[in-house]
Amino acid sequence: MLNELEFNWSHFNKTVQLLHTYTRMDTRFVDHHDRLMLQLVDHFMPAALQQSDYVYPSIKDDLQTAEPNKFFYYINTFGLEYIAVGVRRNQAYCGFVLTGPFLSSIPDTDFISDIIVRNNLPVSERKQLQEFYRSLSVISSNDSNSLGDLIVNLCLHPHTDSQLVTPEIVQPILDKVQQETKIAESKTTIEFRYEIEKELMSAIAKGDKVKLAKIFREGNSFSNISDRIPESPLRSAKNLLITLNTLCRVAAERGGLHPVYLDTISERFSITIERATNLPNVKKLNSVIMQEYCNAVHEFSTRKYSVIVKNAVNYIDMNLEKPLTLQHIATNIHVNPSHLSRKFKQEVRMTMMDYINQKRIEESKLYLQRGMISITEVAFMVGFNDLNYFTRVFKKYTSITPTQYVKTAKT
Repeated sequence: MLNELEFNWSHFNKTVQLLHTYTRMDTRFVDHHDRLMLQLVDHFMPAALQQSDYVYPSIKDDLQTAEPNKFFYYINTFGLEYIAVGVRRNQAYCGFVLTGPFLSSIPDTDFISDIIVRNNLPVSERKQLQEFYRSLSVISSNDSNSLGDLIVNLCLHPHTDSQLVTPEIVQPILDKVQQETKIAESKTTIEFRYEIEKELMSAIAKGDKVKLAKIFREGNSFSNISDRIPESPLRSAKNLLITLNTLCRVAAERGGLHPVYLDTISERFSITIERATNLPNVKKLNSVIMQEYCNAVHEFSTRKYSVIVKNAVNYIDMNLEKPLTLQHIATNIHVNPSHLSRKFKQEVRMTMMDYINQKRIEESKLYLQRGMISITEVAFMVGFNDLNYFTRVFKKYTSITPTQYVKTAKT
């Protein structure tokens, strides 16, 4: 075994830091005693997934016997992907570098549903899981192979400090009059653009469909911004729509739209934008995105809800799979049950139990569409303890039975 004094920890720390800075991925170094010696982590693992972190001994077993130029790719039951590379000095095994988690596909609604089903996770963890998975890098298989190659080469050799050399700056010859004219024109254009952006976000935040329509009629659209990638108009238009999707999401959130709606709309448009194959379709999405967010705020905003009702709605959404009663919810948010019931119906325009059932049915559709588990299991997952009752409630809100819904989803 290599004498620990022969291993230059300070230099290897620089290697790990360099890797973390370049890849923007969590990076760890685990020594030959399975001790976590260094970790640079930006993504904090949700509690439901933390058991996936304890894989060091099995990784060591693989890497100790591997050739120095080999890297290992791992994917666990939670769909989290990692690359591990052994570190050796003088042919002696010193430990390994673990980079990840990352993903090789976009974590859409179906992806999250599969993770929840495969690992028997609570459905109320969906929002937290979505936020975590969407924070991870998504890279192709070719990119992951290149990443493995990079880490191998970094780990094979001791770190060498680089030095920056800068050439003398050649000052361009400027036409002062021409420059001042361009700056003045750009200033006017940029100011107008940001004014329109503020108007659009204000209309969406208020759910003001009339104001939004007026902005469209006047020809003031986000798509009027000039191409920032002239050689690729389609990519340029997609980039603008990605920005628009984010701005609309922020505006809708300010308008009191619940995260459940925000996630659904934002995710759908993110995927639609990337899948668009031609410029006319991308251009059409400009108004569709803004109108959908505006309509959602108009229909579903909780901005007008009192603090009591907002707390109740949030508690329901975060505990959907658990037994939920008026008394139980009132106790947990510290209010009188009768007062909560009255306020909820007055503001949401339905009883609390109707709201709970409606949310559970919407959640159940995500799992029925996948067809990975039985209807009975889906019913229990979303909080129904009786299959017959689940069937009756499902039909009440969808006009068909769960069995019919599954058949429809397959066609």
